[in-house]
Formats: sequence, C-alpha cells, structure tokens
Amino acid sequence: MPMDDVNADVKSRLQTDRPHSARVWNYLLGGKDNYPVDSEVGDAILSTFPEFAAVARLQRAFLTRAVRFLTAEAGIRQFLDIGTGLPTADNTHEVAQRVAPDSRIVYVDNDPLVLAHARALLTSSPEGACSYISEDVRNPERILAEAADTLDFSRPVALTLLGIMGQLSDADRPRELVATYLEALPAGSYVALSDGINTNDALNAAVTAYNAQSANTYHLRSPEEIAAYFTGLETVDPGVVATSAWRPDDMQPAEEAVEVAYCGVARKS
Repeated sequence: MPMDDVNADVKSRLQTDRPHSARVWNYLLGGKDNYPVDSEVGDAILSTFPEFAAVARLQRAFLTRAVRFLTAEAGIRQFLDIGTGLPTADNTHEVAQRVAPDSRIVYVDNDPLVLAHARALLTSSPEGACSYISEDVRNPERILAEAADTLDFSRPVALTLLGIMGQLSDADRPRELVATYLEALPAGSYVALSDGINTNDALNAAVTAYNAQSANTYHLRSPEEIAAYFTGLETVDPGVVATSAWRPDDMQPAEEAVEVAYCGVARKS
C-alpha cells in the first residue's frame, strides 16, 4: 500500500476504544505511541505485576544481543522480523546495519499503528535495504512471497519471532506455523524466538485481566513449550533460557526482574 494511503486505512482499523498489544507494549517501554485505553491497561498490568515494565525492557535487550550475534558471529545479512511492534531505539535494522551495513531487513506486523509508523523502520543504510509488510503471522505464504522482493531465500535468513507466538492460541498451531516458516529458509538460517512463560501467578493474573479487555489476547506457555519451538534445530549456547540469561554482556546495564520470559537462538542445518 502506498504510504500516502496509510492514514485513511489506519483510521478505519485503529480501534482506539480497545487496547492493542503493540501500543500497550510501547507504553510499558516508556513510549508515546499509544492511547489512553492502552496506558490504562498498562497501569492495570503494572498494579498486578509491577515488574512488567522491566520484563519488557529485558525482552528488548534480548533483541539487541540476538541480532548482534547473528550479524557479527553468525554472519547473517538478511532478517525477517515478524511481529515488529512500534519503532523504538535499536530496531533490528539499526542493530544489524551497525555491524554489517549491507544487511537487508523485512519487517512484518498487522497492527495499523505500526503501519502508520513504518517510515521509521525504513531508514536503511545505503548499502542495505529495509521493507515493511502489513500482514498477519498466520499467513506465511503471503509474507514469504512479499519478503522475496527484498530477501534472497537461496541465502541464509534470520527469522525473528519476539513476543509474537504468545499472541496465537493453541488452535492456531503455533509450532506448526514456526515450522512452516523454517521450511522456506535454506540451511544455515537461524530463528530467534522469545515469549512469556506461565510460571508466575502474578503475571498469569495480569495477562488474564489484559485478555478480558484487549482486542487481541496473549497466551503464556511453559518453558518446555517455548523450548519445543526449537526442536530439530542446532540451539546456540546457552540454549533456551530466561531472557536475561541469554549471552548477557557489558554493553547493556544489568536489570533485575522476575524471570517470566524464555528465549533462544537456533540454526537450521
């Protein structure tokens, strides 16, 4: 869709009377791209689970470390970022292109507000490329077909699924969906995935309250279910672990928070 046509489409789809996950997440990260209904739900989550904002920051920090690893150590130059969320500091292309300016990134999200801000995600280095697809993760055929305009699927690609699989119910068969994406990628490709886990009673209560009000529900899963996404792949050390435990470094300040999200990076052989 031409960017000049975005505003009319966004107005028809925003649903500003109901909270949306990308906007609530933006609020929890301290952003301003949200509406009162989103901040109200964010405050309700924090009243039930006060550490949620710290958890959101830890998730974002994992993205930075994972993308840095994929470019600097794994040599990846192509990224398919599904469930992009609203632009913030250190988006995938910014992290990747600091290491490798020729990196090519395709962002995918179905939130209309993310679409409205897509220009901020398309500020590629001259050597690389960025594009944006407005589509639902449940439609892999469409996403892969459009992504092929920017990415070369004969060469390794890093698939990033950060906080997105929890937005799918079990009826959506999320493990099969991840497998479908991976089947389309050549050997040497990677997947980086993180999501919330259901081991904390306060977080479970906060998510239940959120689901009762939101236009889209979130589904916490067990650590074992998160690990199952990586079945058949070569998991990068330290494996599937709590978000803060995945290759912590001195470039990001340590932050204490209850461990309620698991993550991992793995290679397709």
